[in-house]
Amino acid sequence: MGLSLRGTGVALVTPFNAKKELDLVGLGKLLEHTQNYVDFWVVHGTTGESVTTNRREKQAVVDFIKANNRNSLPLVYGLGGNSTIQILEFLQDLNTDGIDAFLSVSPYYNKPTQEGIYRHYMSFADASPKPIILYNVPARTGSNMSAETTLKLAQHPNIIGIKEASGDIQQCMHIIKNKPKDFVLFAGDDALTVPLIALGAVGVIAVMANVFPKTFTEMTDLALEGKFEAAKNKMFELLDANALMFAEGNPVGVKQALALSGVCSSYVRLPLVEASEQLKARMSKIIETLVESAI
Repeated sequence: MGLSLRGTGVALVTPFNAKKELDLVGLGKLLEHTQNYVDFWVVHGTTGESVTTNRREKQAVVDFIKANNRNSLPLVYGLGGNSTIQILEFLQDLNTDGIDAFLSVSPYYNKPTQEGIYRHYMSFADASPKPIILYNVPARTGSNMSAETTLKLAQHPNIIGIKEASGDIQQCMHIIKNKPKDFVLFAGDDALTVPLIALGAVGVIAVMANVFPKTFTEMTDLALEGKFEAAKNKMFELLDANALMFAEGNPVGVKQALALSGVCSSYVRLPLVEASEQLKARMSKIIETLVESAI
């Protein structure tokens, strides 16, 4: 399969200014903040507000990241949706230079059957010039991609892994136990990184790594080295912050944390709204205790 991804991938936010336009200065600060610690970048995922950025903006973000990728980190591009035809059309127009893989969310809203999910991904995998990482997140899509469907898709040579955010550890175990050797599983829930690595996951695609790239990567690396007691303690340090990241939706919490850390603004696009005053106060208290040691 060629590409080998492992460790901590950060699901990058897309910074906006007060006019809700792209903030490339803020993006530059975010890249500087993360690139010496994480193992790869993920762009235009849920955390990147991919559903409210247009094609021109998406290309501008990717071009900027490629131009500022000092450490030559692998770049994973979020490309998914609920229309297979539209994804294939988008793919034809996309400049894939500098993109190492696609992260593709299972179709949302229309709630396809397992056969529909399977055919959707097979169509994408057959057409894609880059390898694909499946993304199962039932809380957002309205349907779960079963372990059986994942394992069928894992036979395709252009499908290299899955970001599993079902929260179902038994389902993850079934995938890890029966998958092909070169198919990998990434934790899709930040708080489950350590237990899933203990079961055979090769890393995580994380939201919290935007804010705490050093601590989160240290935690992931410790787990991958089998040092689970130390890794567990790192996760416990971040546990309270993790709950706040998702309390009012993603990326509302993580953008508020980044603003408090001086990295980029907290602006999000409708229908998302910025953090409530209550969340801002709770987040501020957490950041005060964590940010100096965790960045």
